[in-house]
Amino acid sequence: MLRVHSALRSLSPGYFALVMATGVVSIGLRVDRRPVLSRVLLAITALSFVVLLLLTVWRLVSHRHELIEDFTHPLSGFGFYSFVAAANVLGARLAMGGWRLVPLALLLVSAVAWLLRGYAVPWTTHLGSDEHPIVAAANGTWFMWAVAGQSVAVAAATLQPDWGHSGLALGAVVAWSLGVFLYAVDGVFVAMRLLAYDFSSRDLTPPYWVAMGAAAITVLAGAKIATMVDDPGLRGMAGWIGSCAMVFWAIASWLVPALFAMGWWRHVTHRIPLRYDANLWCIVFPLGMYAVACDYLGRVDGLVVLDRIGAVWTWVAFAAWLLALAGMVVHIVRTVVIGAAAAPEM
Repeated sequence: MLRVHSALRSLSPGYFALVMATGVVSIGLRVDRRPVLSRVLLAITALSFVVLLLLTVWRLVSHRHELIEDFTHPLSGFGFYSFVAAANVLGARLAMGGWRLVPLALLLVSAVAWLLRGYAVPWTTHLGSDEHPIVAAANGTWFMWAVAGQSVAVAAATLQPDWGHSGLALGAVVAWSLGVFLYAVDGVFVAMRLLAYDFSSRDLTPPYWVAMGAAAITVLAGAKIATMVDDPGLRGMAGWIGSCAMVFWAIASWLVPALFAMGWWRHVTHRIPLRYDANLWCIVFPLGMYAVACDYLGRVDGLVVLDRIGAVWTWVAFAAWLLALAGMVVHIVRTVVIGAAAAPEM
């Protein structure tokens, strides 16, 4: 029991990236016409979401001080946005299976959480941390702010054709626009961190992949908005957003080889061991999101080459998901199951 509470105390607020990664790979497999495998991952997505939600509530009750400290610290606070993105990825996947009310409920809850957390960011990152200047603490998790916003846009645009409600169309456009703004803001802060402060291979952690994932989900949101039921008030805006999706696809594509090169520099050149931690899901999610973004953008723009790229990357993301899952299972067995059995009961 001691090890269980130790693991709970240190539970990463960004662990919902597990749900994000599994859900987006499930979507990619569904698009690639692998329905059985996609449904298996959907079940894992839903189960993971419920378990992590319960663990977070348990942590709030039993280890409130540690949770608040994570919430107010700029190195970990942005990880809480993974809940928003996880809820919407799960909702979008359920909507593909014909669900309506559950995805809508997830969208409403996540949108409120995204807005409340967003308004709290300036206060918590400045007043709740000893890190000054704050830019010194900027890292890849800051892009989760933009990812969360674009996940709201994706969910709203996915549900809009079924519900036919102008409020969903407006919400999708607003969330997409704010997501683009936040991507630029996050990019400026992270770039300032890289240029103004010492940066070693040990600082190049997996969350920097979220920069690519944020660009990819912006592509997906744009492609989804372009396929919404025609709304006269937003017709021009939706068309413009669909056109901008190609720009963000170029950004995401440019980042892919750069991130692989950085990983080589970290793990091969500087021999830093690749061990499992929750941040590895921050690599799987961008890989899966890039695949799905290629699929949907290819359909909207009629580019067959993007469909083919998406099909290949779906399996790349699935392979990465399997490796991360295996690492997580081994990690849990070693740190919780075996450790709990050897530790004295409390």
